[in-house]
Amino acid sequence: MKKRALGFWEIWNMSFGFLGIQFGFALQGGFMSRIFQTLGAEKDAIPLLWIAAPLTGLLVQPIIGYLSDRTWSVKWGRRRPYFLIGAILSSIALFFVPHSPALWVAAGFLWILDASINISMEPFRALVADKLPESQRSYGFVVQTLIIGIGTWVASNLPWMVSQLGVSNSAESGVVPMSVKVAFAIGGFVFLASILYTVFTTSEYPPEDMEEFEKEKAKKNNFIPDILNNIGSMPLTMKKLGLIQFFSWFAFFTMWSLANPALTEHVFKAPAPIEASYDMSIPTQAEAFNVVNTNFQEASNSVGSAMGVYGLSSMVFALILTFYTSRRNINRKYVHMGSLILGGIGFLYMNYASPETLKISFILIGFAWGSILSMPYAMLSSSVDPKKMGVIMGIFNMFIVIPQIIAALGGINFISGLLGEEAINAMTVAGISLVLAGLCNLLITNKKAIMYQPELSETNA
Repeated sequence: MKKRALGFWEIWNMSFGFLGIQFGFALQGGFMSRIFQTLGAEKDAIPLLWIAAPLTGLLVQPIIGYLSDRTWSVKWGRRRPYFLIGAILSSIALFFVPHSPALWVAAGFLWILDASINISMEPFRALVADKLPESQRSYGFVVQTLIIGIGTWVASNLPWMVSQLGVSNSAESGVVPMSVKVAFAIGGFVFLASILYTVFTTSEYPPEDMEEFEKEKAKKNNFIPDILNNIGSMPLTMKKLGLIQFFSWFAFFTMWSLANPALTEHVFKAPAPIEASYDMSIPTQAEAFNVVNTNFQEASNSVGSAMGVYGLSSMVFALILTFYTSRRNINRKYVHMGSLILGGIGFLYMNYASPETLKISFILIGFAWGSILSMPYAMLSSSVDPKKMGVIMGIFNMFIVIPQIIAALGGINFISGLLGEEAINAMTVAGISLVLAGLCNLLITNKKAIMYQPELSETNA
């Protein structure tokens, strides 16, 4: 089937749901560690509490990809039913997460939230490949990244924004501040509204061969064999991209799980107070705890605001690429390599940053983030069978979640511990990992993956 080239607003409409998805991810990534610390989690235990995120991604994304490849509704299409189901579940989870009365409840809600976000996210990746001709793939993923950048910046700043409107940053011991609760509630609303916008403004192409599609759909109990078969027949380019993804997502998982304890301690000199160090029955000590805790909560808002800058810079990065890729082809390999190395430098600079200069680190990290969300998927979608795009995107997610699982099970603590006990060492590890990811791009040699090749696309059509 020859796909027509889409205009900017058509691509914008089909990608707009990612605004809500990124609200969910940014609130989760920027503030779950803060919630865990508020509920009494020790710094070294935080990565393990985060293991819910990669584990659910490992399980959910291939399943949803496989199911969406085998779904077709004249009214709802192929991918859109999964957007909507995930959005409803995510919105509910976002509302309840900051109201968790205990640490184990918050960890449980993280499982639910991440699983729900993944139900929506994977089909969005496949939708770009479904809807766009080969010549527009880079453009489509870059527009998606532009929307993600907007969502990251706004959501990361939400607790700070609502606190500026007079919502309290202070709370009793073991209670999440109201500013965070309000921010998560807003995030839930935006998540659902943006997904609904895409669902009702975007149509989908039916399967190219409906008869063959119905035959495949009628086959029973082939899920596990099909998944294993697709893993076994993985293209070489996909494996090489997987290595890049491994180091990239190890770095970003380290940031999401440990940036708050590392930066509140190292840059803002306001670490989370340990309640056991205070006798709360003595008024002066209880007051001292409240002062230190308020300083920590305010420093956490500042860290979240600084992290929002990586969404802003990824948005600028994507905006520049949007204008460029709408008219010309880009060398995806070298764009990705340069962006990841700049992000690695941003992490390493955190060792020397002050509260005023911390945003420089996140500007550089934003270049890496903008590229991570677009270039690997553009390269991958040009290297695989379009009929299996959903399940392939789900399997590709393994290269995202496996490094996060390794990090959560002690990888971060072990490697950063080799450098010393300071929390900031985790950010150094993230920087080294991202530089390695950048250099691994030198392994990519598939010309079609590196740059759109009109003659190859016509040959393969």
